[in-house]
Amino acid sequence: MMASPPDKSKTIKLERYNSYLRRLHSTKILNSSSKLLFRATLLIVLVLILFFTLNYPPLSDNIPNHAHLHHHHNFLSTAFFTSAGDAAWEKQVRHSSTPKRRNGLSVLVTGAAGFVGSHCSLALKKRGDGVLGLDNFNSYYDPALKRARQKLLLKHEIFIAEGDLNDASLLGKLFDVVPFTHILHLAAQAGVRYAMQNPQSYVSSNIGGFVNLLEVAKAANPQPAIVWASSSSVYGLNTQVPFSESDRTDQPASLYAATKKAGEEIAHTYNHIYGLSLTGLRFFTVYGPWGRPDMAYFFFTKDILQGKPIDVYQTQDDKQVARDFTYIDDVVKGCLGALDTAEKSTGSGGKKKGPAQLRVYNLGNTSPVPVVNLVSILEGLLSRKAKKHVIKMPRNGDVPYTHANVTLAYKDFGYKPSTDLATGLRKFVKWYVNYYGIQTSLKKGSAISGEHPEGSA
Repeated sequence: MMASPPDKSKTIKLERYNSYLRRLHSTKILNSSSKLLFRATLLIVLVLILFFTLNYPPLSDNIPNHAHLHHHHNFLSTAFFTSAGDAAWEKQVRHSSTPKRRNGLSVLVTGAAGFVGSHCSLALKKRGDGVLGLDNFNSYYDPALKRARQKLLLKHEIFIAEGDLNDASLLGKLFDVVPFTHILHLAAQAGVRYAMQNPQSYVSSNIGGFVNLLEVAKAANPQPAIVWASSSSVYGLNTQVPFSESDRTDQPASLYAATKKAGEEIAHTYNHIYGLSLTGLRFFTVYGPWGRPDMAYFFFTKDILQGKPIDVYQTQDDKQVARDFTYIDDVVKGCLGALDTAEKSTGSGGKKKGPAQLRVYNLGNTSPVPVVNLVSILEGLLSRKAKKHVIKMPRNGDVPYTHANVTLAYKDFGYKPSTDLATGLRKFVKWYVNYYGIQTSLKKGSAISGEHPEGSA
């Protein structure tokens, strides 16, 4: 008699039950792991947010809300890119700053979206130098004009890194990526009158920002040579004319002038201690295409075209106010001449190895013109009569006249201004009516209409 087969049903049921338990256990583990992973990811994100908050705080511009000013800081194009080492951002920085000519300069231009900065950047690039811009695109005047300049520069393969001079981490990253041979430092809080409304913005930019730039430059290896914008305003209450570099500059008439004079003394200190090669340029009322809307020639043009009255100042003793108006192309030649004759800095790693070059020059036109004559020229170019409102010059820091002696700049790098005010204003008005798309009847022979706004850039 054969034995009956063993009953396996219990074993099968047990295995199925164990399998069910295993699946249930695996599901619980998976759910627990997912929750743990989610919590860990959330924790990492919070830690990263805290890290960036501490290391890349919002840039302080110290500008009150009533002035409607702000520093436009593009987080993705500066702090995030520079900290993460974004390859595309670094590629743009390197490409823009690489010279195309043999022995060409590699120049960091601060304030590159500004009036003088954009013109100098184009001139350097066109001759084959490498140019990298830096600008914070603040709204002291219409940022749309700065963006238009940026667009023009980009057509010529000039990249502008968006950021502030007081962002030490950004400056440090730029110097890590590019071994700049030169710095053309043109970024500043401009304007004499606005200093009475917002003094802190001048201290933050013209002193704090300049010191921050010098701190980074002194530690760079190699140290770059630096050419920077001072101002004719440093002559202040000086009455000896024409103004010469050896004249007194210890009586500033405005806070703006005081910050520029402070910059000259700070430059002396960094030259003396750290061996930085520094050249200061005292600009005299620069004007021309792509200019600054806060300058008299610019808003006079706007108001005359719109039929609005303009204020024409006289001195307190009824004398005419005069300025040494200097055309932008002449100033650009002076800036490039200063860069080309700047000697190498002598320091290394923040330590001075020997005496370094320290210079200051006037860049003016040498021909002061009364402001009433400026208005007359604009009236002729625009075929419009200005509604002049002649008033006493307020005590806001403006000086009654400026007049540059440029003998030293001519001697050292051949600076020789060649554009008279009538010629320069004609070029400015050509640009103005085209840029703003203004239809106006202009005097025959003035040749205002039909010129592309990029023609003078």
